[in-house]
Amino acid sequence: MTYASGGQDYKSVSICGSFDGPPSTPHWNGWGVDPSQHRFQPSDMARLTESDLSHLKLKWAFGFPGATRSVAQPTVVGGRLLVGSQGGKVYSLDAKSGCTYWEFDARRGVRSAIVIGQRENGWAAYFGDAGASIYSVDALTGKELWRTKVDDHPAAAITGSPTLVGMTLFVPVSSYEEATGANKSYSCCTFRGSVVALDASTGKLLWKAFTIAEEAKPGATNAVGVQLMGPSGAAIWSAPTFDGATQRVYATTGDNYSDPPTETSDAILALDAGSGGLAWSHQITSGDAYNIACNPPVRFGAGGKIGGVQWGIAVDDGNVYVAVSDVRLSVVTPETPGAQPYLFHSKIGLLYDSTVGGGLSALKLDTGEEVWRTPHPGCGDVPGCSPAQSAAVTVIPGLVFSGGLDGRLRAYSARDGRIVWELDTKDDYQTVNGIAAKGGSLDGGGAVIVDGMVYVGSGSGIFGGMPGNVLLAYSVDGL
Repeated sequence: MTYASGGQDYKSVSICGSFDGPPSTPHWNGWGVDPSQHRFQPSDMARLTESDLSHLKLKWAFGFPGATRSVAQPTVVGGRLLVGSQGGKVYSLDAKSGCTYWEFDARRGVRSAIVIGQRENGWAAYFGDAGASIYSVDALTGKELWRTKVDDHPAAAITGSPTLVGMTLFVPVSSYEEATGANKSYSCCTFRGSVVALDASTGKLLWKAFTIAEEAKPGATNAVGVQLMGPSGAAIWSAPTFDGATQRVYATTGDNYSDPPTETSDAILALDAGSGGLAWSHQITSGDAYNIACNPPVRFGAGGKIGGVQWGIAVDDGNVYVAVSDVRLSVVTPETPGAQPYLFHSKIGLLYDSTVGGGLSALKLDTGEEVWRTPHPGCGDVPGCSPAQSAAVTVIPGLVFSGGLDGRLRAYSARDGRIVWELDTKDDYQTVNGIAAKGGSLDGGGAVIVDGMVYVGSGSGIFGGMPGNVLLAYSVDGL
């Protein structure tokens, strides 16, 4: 359903400048810079070299009120930075100063990266929320243009970023049903992942392609007699990729939430961009039906349920750069040093294993042959520190950036994998908007590098991560 704007969902906070030009100026638009999702920023857009790294200083910090996570990746276009928040606010900031242009209240959390596109009378910003609604707002003023709910399942959400191609918006749909399935009284599970295509000018549905062809049907009952349903799951957590040569949209799916498992979970799907028809699918792991009830109260890593290669790789002309999470957790009392509270049980603490996980590798793009591998430098004796490198990877000519659950952002030589720079974001910050803020684990979105500046969100208070609520902006000598 599409809703007209009533004008009540946005607020112009201050006027601190004008929209500073078209996207041909230095920018990072959406999840992976462009619809190819390579997460490669060319030198004329990055304007940052290895010799600049030692001179990077904090230029400004922005705090998200009441938040424990800062995992939404910012978008920088036309001199403005747009970013979502755990509290459901979307902010438009001056990219150089952090000054606020406007804020928009989506009412549900926004963790997808925002994508900017031209419209008839200006520019529009597109994003999704934790209630599976997609928004279009005026990029200059923040005024809502349209809103479309793309899935009616009560647990449906938008986690991955929309991909804009021309005037078509491709939206990945995920859900939280994998977590709600832990409730023994819940009839698990009925959600099916999908890619949705919308008309970017109106929000009208063009097509919807489910990742599981058939709807869930009744199966067995659980130990307390509740009817179980399936197949389900195969959510899409990441931004779709568009290939202009084939006119196809590519998406990757997660696990099934319940039996029976399907052939399209844990898979790569190729969809016709015009119709949503499935051209082909390739499953990487078969027989994967899982929800949190399978081994409560916590999931484990080491390439498993919250481990492996997590939020995204990066690609340049010669290599693929892959960061490894492989986070491992143990259940402890909340008072244990370094433990973080468990999201689903207040009397349980989660403690990261400081010896397991992490590392960054470069693979040849054409063969997959390993070029170099750099292990995580280690956590030392810091309780609750994890070497897992969960955040999405970013590459610019000569440098690869990878953030981790230890709260550190590192830059590696693209040639040989040497760590050439690192930054510890775990600190308290004075912010340009006057919100008390601190850094924590780096998770979700990766570093964004535009016009000599590095932007990174810090804080991920979920599944054992260190909470935080800050967006940080660094420039050479703080200028």
